[in-house]
Amino acid sequence: MSSKRNHTTELGCIACEELSDVGAGKEGWLVDNPSLLCALDTHSIALANRSLILITGWDDGPRLKIRPNLSPIESESITALEWLVFDEIRVIAVGTSCGYLLVYSLDGQLIHKQMVYTRRILKIRVRGTKKDLTQQTSSSEEISIVIPGVIARFDGSDFQNMLQEWLQETNSQFWDEKPTKRDSDALGNTFKRIPYQLWNVNKYGSCADAAITGIMPPPLMEIQSSQRYYCAVTVGEDAVISAYRLSEDRGRSIVGAILSKVVPATFSTIASFSKIIWRNEQKSAKNSEAKPQSFAKASPLTCLKDHPRKGEKLTLSPSGTLAAITDSLGRILLLDTQALVVVRLWKGYRDACCFFMEMLVKRDNAGASSSYYEPSKSDYCLCLAIHAPRKGIIEVWQMRTGPRLLTIQCSKGSKLLQPTYRFGSSADSPYVPLEVFLLNGDSGQLSVLNRSLS
Repeated sequence: MSSKRNHTTELGCIACEELSDVGAGKEGWLVDNPSLLCALDTHSIALANRSLILITGWDDGPRLKIRPNLSPIESESITALEWLVFDEIRVIAVGTSCGYLLVYSLDGQLIHKQMVYTRRILKIRVRGTKKDLTQQTSSSEEISIVIPGVIARFDGSDFQNMLQEWLQETNSQFWDEKPTKRDSDALGNTFKRIPYQLWNVNKYGSCADAAITGIMPPPLMEIQSSQRYYCAVTVGEDAVISAYRLSEDRGRSIVGAILSKVVPATFSTIASFSKIIWRNEQKSAKNSEAKPQSFAKASPLTCLKDHPRKGEKLTLSPSGTLAAITDSLGRILLLDTQALVVVRLWKGYRDACCFFMEMLVKRDNAGASSSYYEPSKSDYCLCLAIHAPRKGIIEVWQMRTGPRLLTIQCSKGSKLLQPTYRFGSSADSPYVPLEVFLLNGDSGQLSVLNRSLS
């Protein structure tokens, strides 16, 4: 217990009567129920079972219950949960078993509803890579949706614009006292569709988890254009790790360019024929619900198969250059997502959970000894926190090849959590390091792993 007190700081307790609605009250409720989802913000935690979302803090603040309008015919349920934080706007994003993405305000209002793909949403990932001041690289903030064999990408700015429009409408309705009609249509047809890209990534089998790791250069012999390419890493039953190059444009390959120049007549005929079919499809589907869009091009890059080993969970470093992958046989693989090679391996960590964090490992400068010194980004070192529930410990390892820095004892029924990425944070604001939190399911105590070894 002494190591726990030395290396974690208690923040508060989330215990309340409402927690019984999501299964609290019996031993192991937080970790033994696969349908229980958790999402952490810097101020609140959201927990969800198949049909209910509970939002609470670790103080005496108000608590909110949200019951999404799910389809009883399709036995629709909540399958993914995440916070979306844009400056002053904080909302909850929900994925369902029927492929819908729902966005709720903190007063329970349905802000947005959109079909992504007609399969179960496994995870909602929120991440961003800020603009480098020393290089002319554009910032990239995104929301990606992981579905078995499919990955979708929304641009963060599109979501921000939608939420700002909603906030303006809400404020104007407040003053005019006009009732809102945003959630009047049960099918979600009244909501403005947010554009997104969709890729099929089941070349090596359906994925259990996936992530878009960042922007990558185009392939050789590819026509140069303003279109961007992304790298996606997937893990699953058939392939422990596989990687894909994702293209925004489906018609940018050299083969497509040759065909469009050599056989223009054929190309024109096919285009005309497609228009005729498209008109017929539009007439027949005029009154039906909108179908998901077609796939963009996804080119396989590499694949690691090691039967019977199965990839289970994936977590990305802040820059997206490293990924920690857990598998079914107790291994944790550290993947370099740019070189697409495994650079480190841990064994004996069954059912493990991993999060990247930043710690004050070295503070050699003169100002570090001052009590008024505010650490900068350069003072922190990237580490990996590994929760091994069967061992009842949390280990912190320095990246990429550094030693184990900490071993922290934790009680059975505890869970590691990490706050969601915050969109649009200013470069002038103080640097906030990546932190990892520990929630004790039995007591409801929430603690944060300390940034310093001292």
